[in-house]
Amino acid sequence: MNQPVKILREITPLTQNDCFTIFSRSKKEFDFPLHSHEEYELNFIRNGAGAKRVIGDHVEEIDNLELVLVGPHLQHGWFTHKCKGRVMKEITIQFHRDLFDEKFLSRNQLSLIRSLLQQSVRGVLFSKETATDIMQRLEDLPQKKGFDSVLELMSILNDLSGSHNQRILSDISFNKETPNYNSRRVEKIMEYLNNNFKENVTLGEAAKIAGMAEVSFSRFFKLRTGKTFIDTLNEVRLGHASRMLIDTTNSINEVAYQCGFNNMSNFNRIFKKKKEITPKEFRHTYTSNGVRRFV
Repeated sequence: MNQPVKILREITPLTQNDCFTIFSRSKKEFDFPLHSHEEYELNFIRNGAGAKRVIGDHVEEIDNLELVLVGPHLQHGWFTHKCKGRVMKEITIQFHRDLFDEKFLSRNQLSLIRSLLQQSVRGVLFSKETATDIMQRLEDLPQKKGFDSVLELMSILNDLSGSHNQRILSDISFNKETPNYNSRRVEKIMEYLNNNFKENVTLGEAAKIAGMAEVSFSRFFKLRTGKTFIDTLNEVRLGHASRMLIDTTNSINEVAYQCGFNNMSNFNRIFKKKKEITPKEFRHTYTSNGVRRFV
């Protein structure tokens, strides 16, 4: 029987007296275990095609260029997988979650960076075009000193925040850090979904909680979240299901029913469509393929 996976809680070398830390290294394999930490992490990988990336409950084989922003407490790791016999370049930047405080981020000029940091609690993958454009600046950053280095990091984050074709990786409910929707109504609905995902949740009930007619609520919810209500409900359920597949030894059937899926074929179909692997394959990824366990 599968054992629940223990995630390494990493203590980063970043001190309270520093704004950020940067590592630049060449390597032939990824040997660091699945882990999480309080800091934000911007990770760039070149020549890593065939390696496997795990961000929250998202698993994917990567291409030659990789640039990902990982938010606080989101478990993550890269694993050699099919990427063997080649030298990879990796640049990792870690910065404090309070480097930009809430008052600073609330200014209009910081709105894009604020949104990017909020989305990073689910992991943000940038396009290959963005990674290519930003690559030289990341490679040059270790040569910058003092205030100039901080300004350059802020400039890089600002450019990333406005870049096109970003992908959000992990499901909404997987990380204990939750996104800020800048809408009391949406946050109230998300709280309702997270508290009632096991039950028969309906659009009508959600609309009542929001104090809106169903048609108006559907339009409003998609405008604010970018997803339909049903897609969001399924994503919340999948996030909790993924967490249970990792943290418990419950059977896949038990996980499905405890997360509000009353039909196993429907659960398997939605899970595979969203994650491109089956629930069984997902659980296997977290208990093998180099994902080490720590007690």
